[in-house]
Amino acid sequence: MRTTPLDDLSWLDEAIGDARVIALGESSHYNRETYLLRHKVLQHLVEHHGFTAYAMETGFTEARTVCDGDLSDALANGLTSLTGIWTEMRAHLEWQRTTDSRFYGIDLGGANASLVPGLAALPGVPEFLLETATAFGAESAYSAPAAFGRYAALEQSTRDALTAGIAELRAHLTAERGTDPAVVRSAHLVAALDLVIRAMARGEQREAMSVRDAAMADTVSWILEREDRILLAAHNGHLQRWPGVLPGMEAMTPLGLHLADRLGDDYVVIGATNGSGRTLHQGPEFFTGQFFADLPAPEAGSLDAFMGELCDEPFALDLRRLSTEDASRVKAVPRQRFGPSYAELDATVAYDVIVHLPHVGEATFDAGALDASPEEVRKLLQVASTS
Repeated sequence: MRTTPLDDLSWLDEAIGDARVIALGESSHYNRETYLLRHKVLQHLVEHHGFTAYAMETGFTEARTVCDGDLSDALANGLTSLTGIWTEMRAHLEWQRTTDSRFYGIDLGGANASLVPGLAALPGVPEFLLETATAFGAESAYSAPAAFGRYAALEQSTRDALTAGIAELRAHLTAERGTDPAVVRSAHLVAALDLVIRAMARGEQREAMSVRDAAMADTVSWILEREDRILLAAHNGHLQRWPGVLPGMEAMTPLGLHLADRLGDDYVVIGATNGSGRTLHQGPEFFTGQFFADLPAPEAGSLDAFMGELCDEPFALDLRRLSTEDASRVKAVPRQRFGPSYAELDATVAYDVIVHLPHVGEATFDAGALDASPEEVRKLLQVASTS
């Protein structure tokens, strides 16, 4: 089975063809090796293939200011869900600011729990909407669970009035001639986030995830109306051409399936597998500032273990160029690891290429970004960064 080392990205030249969207996945957020790979791939695509944009799983509205102004503030507040507070991301943006390529977020924003940032970016917002959103808003990803709880405590009539007001505002901004298209997109994402929050309050996680991924897919389509070719970076579970499944939840449609339907061969997916190292903490410890937990070697019979057996160095495997026999070998390992958990998946359908990182470690906290972060982030992570 032919593998290609990641230290030479010439394999990308053949793998991407003329596709307009190259999606680069990750198994877990905040790994150092993932940030470095994204940076390296983007640089190659911009310099050798004329890619004009980098789109990332972070809030669309907040990210509109990422390529301008103070970089520490951009890392702390322009990138959501704590995706920007890393020195590796600083180096990435420092480089991108020297190019003509543009940065976009694709996600709902507000750490996907607060309507305040999205509403604050819209003109003509009724006072009732901002007051209600502020009453349950989250300051950062750390206060997202509390925000959902405060929303659930609102009277149903208040929730319904909030939803109706957002729908009316979105309709007005969409209909008004001359409205900045980015403002209209932000309004659509505010409406989608409101639906996500409503679904979470009902305990309907599948619906919440479905709404979120459909909205992210629409944002990618919006970006494609303005850019020639983009590198799209997000979690494997969003990018894969395969139904998304979490334990105890029915399958949902990730943004990758939406984009595959719309773009066909113009959508190329590079999935990622990992060996051992460190991974995002999935338990309550995360909300005490403990970002990472140990990542053991992958379980036998998983895609990650299979990839690790092929080579002990970082490498890429183009699934579209496998022999029939080798493709059958990949199909015979129908589970992939996502952080510390596993999900059923046929990699030969979900991805075009897989990159394997034998060891993944923690990204490095950025002092400037931490200083510019909300107070609750500073309190937790300044302790974590020195422990």
